[in-house]
Amino acid sequence: MSERTFSMIKPDAVSAGQAGDILGMLEKAGFRILALRMTRMTEAQARAFYAVHKERPFYAGLVKFMTEGPIVVMALEREDAIRKLRDVMGATNPANAAEGTIRKRFASNIERNCIHGSDAPETAETELRFFFSTADLL
Repeated sequence: MSERTFSMIKPDAVSAGQAGDILGMLEKAGFRILALRMTRMTEAQARAFYAVHKERPFYAGLVKFMTEGPIVVMALEREDAIRKLRDVMGATNPANAAEGTIRKRFASNIERNCIHGSDAPETAETELRFFFSTADLL
């Protein structure tokens, strides 16, 4: 059965001109792009989106990073989308990411790791709704 997930190309990859290559990798991995938009997060949006991490020592740096430039947000669909996206992205720390993954190819370090993907169905639903309306996802 088809599943939807959320993904975001982060400011480091957008500013480096890697968004097209990353989108190509996602399509080659069998993802269908349902909705796609380039935008820029405000500080308030970044704080809200990453609120789950607000007690963590990296939170302030994460908010600063995520507001430093444009991002590309997308709704993706395929069978087993959440797990498959996490496989295609690679480990959060690119030093530990498998060869051929997005983070191995494009990420510079654990903080600037070029892409985000939802980690569970509930998270995917919340994150999709954060950036897309119901009409966007028809």
